[in-house]
Amino acid sequence: MKHKKSFFFVTLSVSIVLFLQSMTLQYPLQFPQPFSSSVTANETLIAMLRDSVTFLPLKDLRFKDKPMAGHTWFMSSINDTFESNDTEYLHFPSNSSKGRLLCLSAPHRYDGTKNYYAFAYHDALPSGAILLPGVTYVSDTYYDYTNLWHGITIMSPFVGWYMRRGCAVPPSRWILFHWGELRTEMSNWLKSIAEASIGEVKIEDFAGIEGPACFEEAVVFRHNQGAMKWPERTGEVYERIRCMVRKSCKVEMEKMKRSNNGEVRMKLLFRNKTRAFKNETAVVQAFEEACKNVGNCRVTSAKSETLSFCDQVRLLSDTDILATPHGAQMTNLIFMDRNSSLMEFYPFGWKEMAGAGQYVFHWLANWVGVRHRGEWRDPAPDCNVDVDTRSQCLNTFKDRWIGHNATEITKWASEVLREFKEHKKNFGSVSTQNLDSCWCG
Repeated sequence: MKHKKSFFFVTLSVSIVLFLQSMTLQYPLQFPQPFSSSVTANETLIAMLRDSVTFLPLKDLRFKDKPMAGHTWFMSSINDTFESNDTEYLHFPSNSSKGRLLCLSAPHRYDGTKNYYAFAYHDALPSGAILLPGVTYVSDTYYDYTNLWHGITIMSPFVGWYMRRGCAVPPSRWILFHWGELRTEMSNWLKSIAEASIGEVKIEDFAGIEGPACFEEAVVFRHNQGAMKWPERTGEVYERIRCMVRKSCKVEMEKMKRSNNGEVRMKLLFRNKTRAFKNETAVVQAFEEACKNVGNCRVTSAKSETLSFCDQVRLLSDTDILATPHGAQMTNLIFMDRNSSLMEFYPFGWKEMAGAGQYVFHWLANWVGVRHRGEWRDPAPDCNVDVDTRSQCLNTFKDRWIGHNATEITKWASEVLREFKEHKKNFGSVSTQNLDSCWCG
């Protein structure tokens, strides 16, 4: 019995082997190869990358106590890229972004924590996203896009970036944020500078875009002018702005130079409302007296509120010495020639109360090559208050009208005129820009 069982199993085993061999001849075995289809493998990888995209709040409240420091509270997960002499920035795609694009879901205008950003590879965009072509300029500022001073420090890094790229490819769109909140407007003055220096301005409002928007290329500035080096880089950037704006406004520099007969052109730029002079006529007379003292000088006056953008450009392009109260209209000094001079006036209360912000036009003058020749402060007594109420005092007096002292103003203006003539004799000015070849680089 035992031998019969053994024989049975041997016979069965041989039969099975013979059967399998015959089947193999008819139907060769198809072993599944790992990743036999590269398309399937790529689709799997892309799906994994797409699912791994993580959206974060544009405004990170963990850094609300130092919103402008380091990586700032805007897109706080990524550090800036620095280039020699220039403003720090973020660029997508780039090595620092590991080749990923910038994606935004950011239509909210009142709460930056409800706007979101993410990074994604071109072929693995998040579900529902659209890809917007071209170059996108993205700005976040702690300040705003309507104030002229803040506006020009927001704009100058983008002009610098455009120059570094050979002034070849203007942006397809601008996206503006304030504290991570979407903004859809900038002042006409700032827009005019952007369009003259870079190209047409189209501000994105995300209307009609329901899902995330990703950008073929994007550059982000979030420090205003930031690390841009003075005087090397600021001089180059503001020279580009000055030249392109003059060209856009058809300013005839050579004609201006021929028509002034060597006179020193002194302009008084007045204000209509806050920080206006109490007696504009007396101030004009004080400057005219200085011209008589020094000779070969011409005084004219204007009000910035009544001038178009190009009128302001022409006025300041035709100015050797600008005298004006502290205020946003002073930002027009960027249109003046290098080595021109600036005289600034303040209401009383500013020196002790206003802090470093009162010197912003000293800084701007240095950046553009204009020589700030000091300030005159209203002789009325300053606020006599303790430290705890300084801010209240400044709010009360900072926009008051400005008085005058004719003798002091005439003396000061005479000194500035003599010094300007001496400086021009020794160093000259730059008033003959070739507007057909504004420098780019």
